[in-house]
Amino acid sequence: MKELAPICLFTYNRLDETKQTVKALQNNFLANESELFVFSDGSKKDKSKKQIDEVRVFLKTIKGFKKVTIFESDENKGLANSIISGVSKIIKEYGKVIVLEDDLISSRNFLNFMNHALIYYEHNRKIFSISGYTLRLPSLNNFDNDYYLGYRASSWGWATWTSNWVEIDWLIEDYQDFNKNRLKKKKFNKGGSDMSSMLKTQMKGKIDSWAIRWCYNQFKNQTYTVFPSISKIVNIGFGVKSTHTKSGDQFDTILDDGKKIEFVFSNEISINEKLMKEFRQKYSIITRIKRKFLK
Repeated sequence: MKELAPICLFTYNRLDETKQTVKALQNNFLANESELFVFSDGSKKDKSKKQIDEVRVFLKTIKGFKKVTIFESDENKGLANSIISGVSKIIKEYGKVIVLEDDLISSRNFLNFMNHALIYYEHNRKIFSISGYTLRLPSLNNFDNDYYLGYRASSWGWATWTSNWVEIDWLIEDYQDFNKNRLKKKKFNKGGSDMSSMLKTQMKGKIDSWAIRWCYNQFKNQTYTVFPSISKIVNIGFGVKSTHTKSGDQFDTILDDGKKIEFVFSNEISINEKLMKEFRQKYSIITRIKRKFLK
C-alpha cells in the first residue's frame, strides 16, 4: 500500500471514552504503520480543567503507532474551530487525513478501508470524503458491495484530501442566496430533511458546527461521500456528558468484525436510490420527533 494517511484525534474532557477510542485504534491492523496527531482542546473557564489534565496525562502514554504527536491548546477553541484548525495544519503537510473524535470505536479494519478508499479515489473529483461510519439500513443486510455513495458527509470517522479541504467556504458567503432558493434547499435536503434547517441554525449562531458547513460545501460541489456497507465505527458518546449528542437511537449500528482487509471500489458514480430513501428516513421529521419524545 502507498503511504498511509495520518490520523487526527480530537479530545476534550472525557477520559473513559478517549481510552476506549485509543484502544480500538491501537488494535487496527495498520496502527503501527500510521502517524497519530492528537489535538487536546483547552477548558471552558476552568470548568473542565481537572478532567482535561487527566486526559492529557493519558495521552502522553499512548503507544502502538509509528509516531504520536500531541498538541495541547491553552484556550478552549470548541470542537468546530479545533477540527478546522487541526485538520488544516496536518492536511497541508500530508495531503490527506483520517479524522476521529474521542467517542468513536473503530473496527480492526477501519484504517484499511479508509486508506484503500483514499488511495483509490485520490484523483476522482466527484468524491468529497470517505466515511468509516454507516447507518443501519435495511437494504445493507444483503448488500453485495463493500461501499455505497451518499449525498451527506459523516463526521464520525472520516477522511479527505487537501484538494477538497482548502476550497471550503467556512463563512458560507452565499447563504442569503441559498436561503431564498426553495429548489436548492430541497436538493440539499436529499441528504436528510434536517440539513437546511441545521444550516440555518448555524448561520444564526445558535450552534457551532463545522460538519453542516462541510456538508453544504459538498452539496455545492455536487460531490459524494463513500460509505462502507458495514460500519467500521460505532459512537459511544451519547449521553448527558456529551456536548453535541444526547441520545443514540436511530444512529445505532453494527460494527464490522474487522476480518476483511481488502476492499473493492469503482470510479462509477452510481447512487442507490433505495438506500438513499432509507438514509433520509433516519433523518426525517417523524424520526426526529419520535427520538425527542422517547428520550
